[in-house]
Amino acid sequence: MPVPVPRQRAIPAVECGQAPAASPDSGPSTEQATPGTNPAEHPAARREHPAEKRENPTDTSTETSTGALGDRTQEPGASAGPATRGTTSSTTPTNLTLLLIEDDPAGSPIVPDLLDQSGKPIRVRTARNLTEAERLLTDDVHCILLDLALSAPAPAAARTGGEGGGAGEDDGEGSDELAVLRHVLELAPRHAVLALTSSSDAERGAEAVAVGAQDYLFRDELDGRLLSRAIRYAVERKRSDSAERRLAEGRVRAQENRRLERGLLPTPLLAGSPLRFAARYRPGRSRALLGGDFYDVVRTPDGTVHAMIGDVCGHGPDEAALGVELRIAWRALTLAGLCGDELLGTLQQVLEHERSDEEIFATLCAVDIAPDGRSAGLCLAGHPSPLIAGPGAPARLLPYDNNGPALGLLPGGRWPRTQVELGTEWSLMLYTDGLIEGHVGEGRERLGQDGMVELVRRQIAEGLEGERLLRATVNEVRELNGGELADDVAVVLLDRIP
Repeated sequence: MPVPVPRQRAIPAVECGQAPAASPDSGPSTEQATPGTNPAEHPAARREHPAEKRENPTDTSTETSTGALGDRTQEPGASAGPATRGTTSSTTPTNLTLLLIEDDPAGSPIVPDLLDQSGKPIRVRTARNLTEAERLLTDDVHCILLDLALSAPAPAAARTGGEGGGAGEDDGEGSDELAVLRHVLELAPRHAVLALTSSSDAERGAEAVAVGAQDYLFRDELDGRLLSRAIRYAVERKRSDSAERRLAEGRVRAQENRRLERGLLPTPLLAGSPLRFAARYRPGRSRALLGGDFYDVVRTPDGTVHAMIGDVCGHGPDEAALGVELRIAWRALTLAGLCGDELLGTLQQVLEHERSDEEIFATLCAVDIAPDGRSAGLCLAGHPSPLIAGPGAPARLLPYDNNGPALGLLPGGRWPRTQVELGTEWSLMLYTDGLIEGHVGEGRERLGQDGMVELVRRQIAEGLEGERLLRATVNEVRELNGGELADDVAVVLLDRIP
């Protein structure tokens, strides 16, 4: 198909009456050529080479700027006709571009003084049919003025399967005209659309707005001032509607994400156990509910209480998803009867299969508390040792000499189980390194495990326990850090009170 020449020359727009002619003396002229004017009578038309008019005789689409012929950008290789030279507004910037779709451009209601809010000319492109409109509908078009009397395209009717009914037989009377509008709305979902109809057909205009147009105008009552204002209103309304829709969609996605993340947090299975449970969780990601830290507590049929806390390196959404997978796998393996080295070895296999990068690893602390609550087995996989406190005994860390490698670091790693005595009354706190890696004051010194132990000792001495103890501990760590902690924080507290 030949290259559409009319997009490269301003002269056809003058001849058809969609753009004012440029005057070398006074700049843009406000006169419009009347339909049927002899091209030989127009100075610019006389200078046009006759061969150019035969390059694409069927392509009648034009692009003009009201008040300025030379507002278009010349494409490479296109020669600027004499009519485009000498115009004083050829470089005048425009804020808005209008695409007019009607089958009679010569009878266009566009007037030369069509200006935007800042007084700059509104660029106008004219298309006789939807095929031309699709070609002219570029990203710089802000608004479409559609004549509802335009005939519906044959492809649209064929797509809907209607025979002679156009697109939308279910729409009732006058569906052909609305089919054109629906086609334009489908073609340009991000553009503002104004429907053009006659004053005797106001109902059709109202239906057009209901279908999706921003407004409708009467063809026989239109003037430049009214159209300019309608274009600005339609564009702003479309922007507002789009922003409101994006905001609503964002809210729905945020709500779904919160429900999803909240649902992924564990529900402890401690039915029948005398132990009390409390937990605090703060993801390092901004406005997130779930991070790379994970924890869980379950009681198996033999009365043993199994508690676990872990940390996937990093704190993004991928790490959060992997942490959830590891937690679910740990619960399934625990309920299946695995524990200690066998459980952690299987969990490492899960990690190796599910991680997106071979450098990703996870630390983990697992504790299995005997049914009588007086002793427990401890397995550490590169994770900080739990803290234990009881009446008459200050808070201290459990032994961590047998700390094994983090999961995913060493193939065939081993994680020995250490037997520890808990006593008759105790509080056991499991935590991730986000709690101990915060800074202390403005320097580079970090809180560390020793600082955390001293902090918890002081909180317990003040009579805090359970949820209140965890809340006060996390809040004080944040205060010492001078603000939010950079890493995820998870803390689990189990209390045994005879």
